[in-house]
Amino acid sequence: MTDTTQQYQIGLVIYPDMTQLDITGPFQVFSFIPNAQVLILWKNLEPVRSDNGLTISPTLTFEQCPNLDVICIPGGPGQIEMMQDEEVLQFLRDQGKTAKFVTSVCTGSLILAAAGLLQGYRAACHWAFRDQLAMLGIEVGTERVVIDRNRITGGGVTAGIDFGLAVASQLCGEEMAKTIQLLLEYNPAPPFDAGSPEVAGAALVEQVKDLAKPMLEGSLAATRKTALAMGYDV
Repeated sequence: MTDTTQQYQIGLVIYPDMTQLDITGPFQVFSFIPNAQVLILWKNLEPVRSDNGLTISPTLTFEQCPNLDVICIPGGPGQIEMMQDEEVLQFLRDQGKTAKFVTSVCTGSLILAAAGLLQGYRAACHWAFRDQLAMLGIEVGTERVVIDRNRITGGGVTAGIDFGLAVASQLCGEEMAKTIQLLLEYNPAPPFDAGSPEVAGAALVEQVKDLAKPMLEGSLAATRKTALAMGYDV
């Protein structure tokens, strides 16, 4: 039987130009976990603007943050800067020392890797950035959610809901995770069979890569710089 008296501190790190669904998907799931306090974290309490213009307000600063049971960081164009932001990286390292689960969604795994928190683990990432995650010495999984010991990482954007349910299952059991899934009526039936590069076809994959070219190139430069600093031959 699930222990519903257990208290959980779940921290979601936000930052400028993040992809909001990477955070709001898991947040919706986590908000249903019994006795969970879900914290939105940033350097200060000023509202943070996502890549598509949605503004999210932090609830605590890094300095105010307690020791967390779960630390999670999203992806998005701002990931490029976060990979070089020592304040963010050190916060993740500090929380990672004691957190039950160190987690990410989408290209947030590149930030965790830059903090040195994924080396020796399998991890997921958005499909277009898997090669960059591998450059940082990570064994890359292609599943929507990869669980390797206490590292839980989600694939691209919409995988954040799957990820959230996987974390909920780890914290409070499969039955509670199923309950949350039904509460959300999470029963995906996408209108098109184009949600992964394996099924979308080469032409559509290249079209999406062209659309994402500025971010891909910026991220590649940041990843190469980080990889070299870590001693990887790239």
